[in-house]
Amino acid sequence: MLNFYPGPSKVYSEVRAYMQDAYDEGILSTPHRGEQFVQLSRAVVGSIKRKLNIPQDYYIFFTSSATECWEILIQSLTTHKSFHIYNGSFGEKWCQYAKNLRPKSEGYKFDVNEPMPVDQLEISTDTELICFTQNETSNGTQVSATTILNLHNKFRDTLIAVDATSSMAGLNLKLIKADIWFASVQKCFGLPAGLGIMACSPRAIFRAKQMNERGHYNSLVSMYEKMLNYQTTHTPNVLNIYLLKRMLEDREFIKSIDQQLSDRAEDLYTFFSQFTDFKLLIENEEVRSKTVIAIEAPERLVDEAKKRALYHNIRLGNGYGPWARNSFRIANFPAILDEEYEELKRFFLHYYA
Repeated sequence: MLNFYPGPSKVYSEVRAYMQDAYDEGILSTPHRGEQFVQLSRAVVGSIKRKLNIPQDYYIFFTSSATECWEILIQSLTTHKSFHIYNGSFGEKWCQYAKNLRPKSEGYKFDVNEPMPVDQLEISTDTELICFTQNETSNGTQVSATTILNLHNKFRDTLIAVDATSSMAGLNLKLIKADIWFASVQKCFGLPAGLGIMACSPRAIFRAKQMNERGHYNSLVSMYEKMLNYQTTHTPNVLNIYLLKRMLEDREFIKSIDQQLSDRAEDLYTFFSQFTDFKLLIENEEVRSKTVIAIEAPERLVDEAKKRALYHNIRLGNGYGPWARNSFRIANFPAILDEEYEELKRFFLHYYA
């Protein structure tokens, strides 16, 4: 089965051997307060900073998912409100969840074919956290490094949090331009679902210490204190942390991976542009995602293409949110091989050219 679903997506083929090694090394039953786990955790933190170009003074945390990070950040870094900038379903969900915890939180929705309008944003001084999704999985858009820099420069005094679920470990993100970045591993990391990675700046940790919110098992200040000794507040997904360690050791540096995905994204967009029955959901090249390709077509054709592809052992991603019925999505993640995309292209040429 060729899996182009945008998460959970294809895992690296080496994961099978990694899991056998984890069993043989006793990782599956190691105590999470023991020395074996501490050494594992320390190694992962070092590798993830080195391979993903994360600033050395940022702190790394393990969570269950990116969705859990939404909760952690709102409860541990805000007492009043956050401000959410979004153009798709996942950014909007984060905003709504924040409002459930902090009713005064605000949201700003912008068009999918426009860059984030930083110059138009009016964010009040009592806002404690600015939130956005760098790569909106639901519609195949992304926020550029230049836009993030402009946002950082305009609101220097406010913490900025970025959901990078569909881009971390795939794109060479400039993490220094925001205070918090987080992702789940079932996308560009090429690992099974069940683990989230969060990177926090010293400024974010300072704010967490100031608030000193300790009412939850995943309160950020408690997580910080435990990770000083490379431990977690809870029993973590030790197997996935081990898989993360092995994956990072065997992968290239993020700059090389970014180039590979960028080239492949350009090729895929060019390929799908030639069809008359399909069109690219995002018309503006400037804001198209490099890791999630969204294709639009009439509902009947989308349904037919997904079913026909599945019959040929090719899994396309469903559309999502407002685009659920009239689009499908194709993951452009590092674990998926070039030859698999060639087979995908042969399928579309055979049936729809």
